[in-house]
Amino acid sequence: MQVIKSYLSHLECAECDCSVDADTRANLCPECNSSLLARYDLSQLGNYLQPSDWKDRSPDLWRYAEILPIRDPMNRITLGEGGTSIYEIPTYADQIGLHHLWIKDEGLNPTGTFKARGAAVGVARALELGEKTLAMPTAGNAGSAWAAYCARAGLELHVVMPDDTPVVNMREVSACGAKLHLVDGLISDAGTIVGAACSEFGWYEVSTLKEPYRVEGKKTMGFEIAEQFDWQLPDVILYPTGGGVGMIGLWKAFDELEQLGWINGHRPKLIAVQAKGCAPVVSSIELGVEGCEAIIDASTVSSGLRVPKPFADRLLLRIIRSTEGNAIAVSDEDTIEMTKLVASTEGVFVAPEAGAMFAALPKLMSDRQISPDDKVVLLSTGNALKYTDLFKTSNLSILDKDGRIRID
Repeated sequence: MQVIKSYLSHLECAECDCSVDADTRANLCPECNSSLLARYDLSQLGNYLQPSDWKDRSPDLWRYAEILPIRDPMNRITLGEGGTSIYEIPTYADQIGLHHLWIKDEGLNPTGTFKARGAAVGVARALELGEKTLAMPTAGNAGSAWAAYCARAGLELHVVMPDDTPVVNMREVSACGAKLHLVDGLISDAGTIVGAACSEFGWYEVSTLKEPYRVEGKKTMGFEIAEQFDWQLPDVILYPTGGGVGMIGLWKAFDELEQLGWINGHRPKLIAVQAKGCAPVVSSIELGVEGCEAIIDASTVSSGLRVPKPFADRLLLRIIRSTEGNAIAVSDEDTIEMTKLVASTEGVFVAPEAGAMFAALPKLMSDRQISPDDKVVLLSTGNALKYTDLFKTSNLSILDKDGRIRID
């Protein structure tokens, strides 16, 4: 059996020229305290790897092992993540006058969200580097995913989350054996607590974009989209944006594929979708500034979007602008309404973070940011079954004592 090796070469700062050894514990750039990104020897890899080489491999994300950071195949932790479906949404597309609309359904991943991708690679790399105890803040779903993969890897995990996080996430984290800590505040408050605890106890901090490897798992969504579109990328990708790791991952994936010569220079417009109660990226795009200001008293029913300020905000804004993309905010009311509409017309019950994208589409079309002939992909980050408290039961009748259904 062929052993597929990683071509990981080093870590590179997203903001300055600093280079860091990839085989030591790393969090942020030692020079400017910005995010570090994994880099690969793509020139050497391109001498023998072809797109067809990925075709017959297992459908999980480890099919892309050459451009993932795990050196020893024995450390590749998996629960079957990746390889998610992409399919058309014809009824809703017709309603809004869009001819080509697809959804990439990340709710099919373990623990029900795309967070499984980042957790699989992040936990595997922590294991490979000899870490024993990890710690992270979370808005909910990332904690669930990292708890599951840490259980799989036999690592200890401390999770700090706001005390109004959906209960299902708390129960998942606890069931998977992680140590759960609740804070009366936002994910930013949880992050402060995690940072202090890691300094005090020597734990490895795996906060969003404060370690280099979560984004490596998320970028595999971009590899899959390229494969699923036969190496001709769509025109527009909508992405529900909290911390923005997935959008950074998409950009990184497309950049790496272009360096390999597998795609041309055409990049999809990347459009960030946020909630009106927490839209720091939207504000920064509208103001034309290079960074984000933290949102005070951030509020939204889409817990994954309740991130007052993305850590790698400067990088995220550069990516959006480099693709001639944009950012848009929608109300919670529109989000819930569109989530129910799409479930009832398409049979796709997405998390509210993804429902926000459906709410954004008509506005984007009326503003001519999307044209009727554009090939548009919605990146649905999770399944709505974690948010059932947001949806009231309708179309309900109580059977008579004889158990018969009566039609009035």
